[in-house]
Amino acid sequence: MTQSIERRPLLAMNQVTQTYALPRANLFGPRPSFTVLQNIDFDVCAGEAVGLVGESGAGKTTLTRILTGMEKPQTGSVTFEGADIWSGDTAHRAKFRRSVQMVLQNPRSSLDPRMRVGTALLEPMRSLKIAGDHTKRLYEVLDQVGLDRSALERYPHEFSGGQLQRVAIARALMPNPRVLVADEPVSALDVSIQAQVLNLLKDLVRNLQLGLVFIAHDLSVVAYTTSRVSVIAAGRIVEVGQPIELFTHPMAPETKNLVDAVLTVEAGLAGTAL
Repeated sequence: MTQSIERRPLLAMNQVTQTYALPRANLFGPRPSFTVLQNIDFDVCAGEAVGLVGESGAGKTTLTRILTGMEKPQTGSVTFEGADIWSGDTAHRAKFRRSVQMVLQNPRSSLDPRMRVGTALLEPMRSLKIAGDHTKRLYEVLDQVGLDRSALERYPHEFSGGQLQRVAIARALMPNPRVLVADEPVSALDVSIQAQVLNLLKDLVRNLQLGLVFIAHDLSVVAYTTSRVSVIAAGRIVEVGQPIELFTHPMAPETKNLVDAVLTVEAGLAGTAL
């Protein structure tokens, strides 16, 4: 039985535009600018996994930075639970910081190799000043990601790539977030391990009613994991829809280019891929 999805967005970007100033060509000339995002609308609801795909340089990184509060948009708004994160009060912003967590591409570079996993998992609780029984929370999160308690005493180099990504997901779950933003979370893993991590993310979305923003280049991974996909190109959202429909019957030229670039055995032998 499919669980109903709360249609009110947990996290949303509304008509966001982001422009960066560039160095002057000469001392007295005007300072040029470059628009990275233009009039972006993007949202995720509780219990929903949404995808974001686009070629390199399309604006995915800037969108992610604004969505997670690392950058303030030049125009437009970012709302969490209906309230703007930049114009709201301090308490709401603190709640947003706890409630939106990231899972990065390479867990080996995001975990301190000198720190035991148990200590690393407690870092978000300390930095965000979250009170409560931290040991109990550690055990809950380990169960959620399928790791044994003995993992707490080990160092990152003692784990396989798939296990280490589970550790990274566990650390993101420690503050009990409402939204996970996963940026290429399986691209550094072997293909045989990718499905395990993807299934874990899908289980978390369903069981915890998390919102998941899934950013990836691999269209098959996005189609497997998400129920709605936005295609970004040159700083604009050019198409939104269900992944299977979007990737089998693309309407926007940019989406069609992404689909045509997928490397398959048939296309590779024919010399038409890429």
